[in-house]
Amino acid sequence: MIKPTELLRLEGVSAGYGEAVVLHDISLGLNEGETLALLGRNGTGKTTLMDTLIGVTTQHGGSIHLGDKVIHKMAPHERAAAGIGWVPQERNIFKSLTVHENLTAVAREAGNTKHRAWTPERVYELFPRLAERQDNLGTQLSGGEQQMLAVGRALVLNPRLLLLDEPLEGLAPIIVEELLRAIARITREEGLSAIIVEQHPQAILQISHQAVVLDHGTVVHSGSAQALLDQPDLLDRLLGVARVD
Repeated sequence: MIKPTELLRLEGVSAGYGEAVVLHDISLGLNEGETLALLGRNGTGKTTLMDTLIGVTTQHGGSIHLGDKVIHKMAPHERAAAGIGWVPQERNIFKSLTVHENLTAVAREAGNTKHRAWTPERVYELFPRLAERQDNLGTQLSGGEQQMLAVGRALVLNPRLLLLDEPLEGLAPIIVEELLRAIARITREEGLSAIIVEQHPQAILQISHQAVVLDHGTVVHSGSAQALLDQPDLLDRLLGVARVD
């Protein structure tokens, strides 16, 4: 059996904003081609962990490796160049640009990624709605379409690791289903590594390999996503979510 290649490793990471420490001694790893569901109640440090990975927090201790690169001392733009693609909660698309301009403004060649290159044309294949609206300005898109565009913008950076911070938040059920199918294709079928923060644990656990649960800025559970999905009582204790039969 071929041993998996580790893509991301956090060792003893403590971080926060200024002098305020939010994350305490976080250690976790992610292999190439795997998806990690990052779960926890509101205010437990999930977004802070994502912010720490992209380099916009104050890191007080520990180390972060992406492949063979030590990235915890890198600036955010250097981490993006090293292979981190980020879809924030706020989406942050360029609302004064068209859909196509949003994609072409940030697109770059695949570099050393092992995956088939993402281009604007491939994004349109993934999200046909965007193909239909490629001449529309960002202000003319629905919330769901803006989220699709935010994902597409991250993909055309051709990252090694995709970070998705609550990609399903506030969206209509039909759009949630469409995004889940797209995320499953990106990760499960195409093998792009991803970390997904989400308030819909069952939906994300179904398409993830690993699960990490945070509470008060520390890891309180780490293991197989399927194993956690198969233990609704444990999931309920960790997250306080309603059980789905």
